[in-house]
Amino acid sequence: MTKEELALTVIERLKKEYPDTNCTLDYDDAWKLLVSVRLAAQCTDARVNVVVEGLYEKYPTIEALADADVSDIEAIVRPCGLGHSKARDINACMKMLRDVYGGKVPDTMEELLKLPGVGRKSANLILGDVFGKPAIVTDTHCIRLANRIGLVDGVKEPAKVEKALREIIPPEEGNDLCHRFVDHGRAVCTARTKPYCDRCCLSDICAFYKA
Repeated sequence: MTKEELALTVIERLKKEYPDTNCTLDYDDAWKLLVSVRLAAQCTDARVNVVVEGLYEKYPTIEALADADVSDIEAIVRPCGLGHSKARDINACMKMLRDVYGGKVPDTMEELLKLPGVGRKSANLILGDVFGKPAIVTDTHCIRLANRIGLVDGVKEPAKVEKALREIIPPEEGNDLCHRFVDHGRAVCTARTKPYCDRCCLSDICAFYKA
């Protein structure tokens, strides 16, 4: 089986296993997803979803966050860890959205990467979830599962994993596949315990299981 064939099989099986996949960060506007994905670094999505409720209660708009003192933002987002750097980036990002982009989140990789605190992983999430564009979100689940399954071979650098997956995954499937990697990585192909291969829908085609 070629890697392209393997990828298509993985996509088909995970679709059946997790038909209703979606982003686990709560948001109702593109700029809020930008905030949440910055807070999610080294923090669980569940905790981020709780913390942002208080953040948006005090600062409900891009303008409000842009005008806020970094120390005040930090006091709210501290439970997510790395409070000062995250607060600084969020404030600077909102300022840039207000002053450069007219309060709109840009819809290209090039422009998204200009925003403070936004890397390729975050930009891909925005492009895929908000704008419906081809995207590969190389979070820890994606990198772990892609290597275990055999879609990539010993590649751990996010940008290299993204490039390799783009070569074998149909563009329209990438974003949802990465969400399903998160679903599967949490439920079955876990990181902190031995993976539950006995109940995995991919075990017969998985390089890790066959090794």
